[in-house]
Amino acid sequence: MKPTIFSLFAAAAILASGAFAADPIKIGVIGPLSGGSSPMGISMRNAAQLAAREINAAGGVLGRPLELVERDDAATNERGAQLTLELIESQKAVAITGFANTGVAKASARYPTEKHVPLLINVTTGIIVNDYFKDADGKDQENYLFSITLNDTLQSAVLVHEVVDLKGYKNIALLCDDTAYGQSGRVFVEAELKKRGITPVSVSKFKLKDTDMTPQLQEAKAAGAEVLIAYGIGPEDAQIANGRIKLGWPVPMFGSWAMSMSNYIDNAGPNGDGTFCVQTFIQDDPRTEKQKSFLADYAREFKPDAGRIPSAMSAAQGYDAIYLLAAAIKQAGNTEGKAIKEALENLKTPIVGVSTTYTTPFSATDHIALKREAGRMGMVKEGKVVPASR
Repeated sequence: MKPTIFSLFAAAAILASGAFAADPIKIGVIGPLSGGSSPMGISMRNAAQLAAREINAAGGVLGRPLELVERDDAATNERGAQLTLELIESQKAVAITGFANTGVAKASARYPTEKHVPLLINVTTGIIVNDYFKDADGKDQENYLFSITLNDTLQSAVLVHEVVDLKGYKNIALLCDDTAYGQSGRVFVEAELKKRGITPVSVSKFKLKDTDMTPQLQEAKAAGAEVLIAYGIGPEDAQIANGRIKLGWPVPMFGSWAMSMSNYIDNAGPNGDGTFCVQTFIQDDPRTEKQKSFLADYAREFKPDAGRIPSAMSAAQGYDAIYLLAAAIKQAGNTEGKAIKEALENLKTPIVGVSTTYTTPFSATDHIALKREAGRMGMVKEGKVVPASR
C-alpha cells in the first residue's frame, strides 16, 4: 500500500521530534489478504494500520512506536499456522491479532499459548477461546487466546431468536459450508433450534467456490422449508441467494455476520436485498462519535469503493484490537507475554472502541469480550447493510 498524506505527515512529525529512539514494539497482524475471504482480512488490516498510526502520532506505547508485522494467511490452515509461528519466533512479535477463518485460527491457536504470546482474535467467530483454558488432555493451562468477536454460540442465539421467536418460522432449512466455520455454525444453530423443540427440515453442505446450489435448494424446497439459514462466507452465500430466485422460490434468507461482506452484496445484487444477517457494527448506522470519526478517518485514508468498507465489522474489530493491545502493554509496563496477558485480564482503563466501549472486557477466567446483547440484525438493502428495523 502506498503511503498517504496522513501517514507521511504523521511519520515525519514523529521522526522530527526524535520521540522514538527506542526499538519498535512489534505486533503481528494476520488474516486473509487474498482470495474469497479477503474483504474481511483487508478491512481488518487497514483498520489496524489506522489505529497504529493514531497511537504512534500520539507518542506510541512506553515511548516506543508500534510496528505492525502483516502476514497473508490466504485462508489456508497450514499456512496460517506456519505464519503464526514465524511471527512469534522469527519476527519476535509481542502479541498477535487477526484470523478471519475458523479453520486457520484453530490450526494456529496452540502456538500463542505454548510460546506465551497473547493472541487477540478480531474477526473469526468460530473459535470459542474459553475452551482453551484446558489442554488436549483436559488439564488446566494458562490461556493466551482472547476474542472481541460475537462468537458462534452467541451469534446463533441472536439468529435463531430472530428467525423463530420474533418471525415465527418453524420449517427451517440450513445450508452450511463444509469448513470449520460453516460446521461450527451448523452445530450451534441446531442446538438453539433444539431448545425450542425444532428440528430443521433440511440440512445440507456446500464447498467453497461452489457456483451452483440447485441441489441443496431443491432439497430444502422439497422438504417444505419456509425459510433458509445460510452459514458461509460471501461468494457462496451469494450463490444461495441467486439460486433461490432462479428456482422461482424467493423464501426469506437469514445468515451469519459474513453475509454483510462486499462480495456477498455485490455478487447477489438485487437478489440479496431483504436478506438478514447478525451484526455488531453497521457502517450505515453509526451510533457514537467514535464510530463516526472512525468511518471518516477510514474513508479518508483508504477511499473504499462507493464509500463502503468491504467488511465493516472486520474493520471495527481490527481497529479496536490494536487499541486494546496497546492499553495492555502500557499497563503491563513491558512487553513480556505473561505481563500483557495479565493486563488484558484486568484492564484498568476503559477503551472507547468502535464496536463498543471495553470496560474490563476480560478476566482471568473469561477471555470473551462481547456478549449476546452486542448482536443485532442487519438487512441488505440496495448495496448496503442497514438496521433490520429500517
